[in-house]
Amino acid sequence: MLIQKVAIEDARFHSPIGYYEEERKLGNEFLVDIQVSLKVDFTRSDELDDTLNYEELYKIVSNIMEKERKLLESAAQEILIVVKNNFDFADLIDVKIRKLNPPFGGGLANASVQLVYEK
Repeated sequence: MLIQKVAIEDARFHSPIGYYEEERKLGNEFLVDIQVSLKVDFTRSDELDDTLNYEELYKIVSNIMEKERKLLESAAQEILIVVKNNFDFADLIDVKIRKLNPPFGGGLANASVQLVYEK
């Protein structure tokens, strides 16, 4: 049995996500990583219908990252749920969102949230 992993890494978004109202007004920079694993057989074709379309995966992430919200956790959870519902054949979904330059001081710090679903 083969395990196929389809991933998007370091997708950059300027999003209105932050606990403080000012953060939501100004927005911040975020990097999103998502990896989806699925079992495949050795007779797969060269057709897009026989795999997970990472363009669709990106659209899901992009639509969710546009929404105003307070917590990274809620964005990560919504991404995970929508991907799970759209790609019910996925065996593992791993979502990580990094907030660049969070407002707690310190140079070059990032904050991140990661959620993993496993069938």
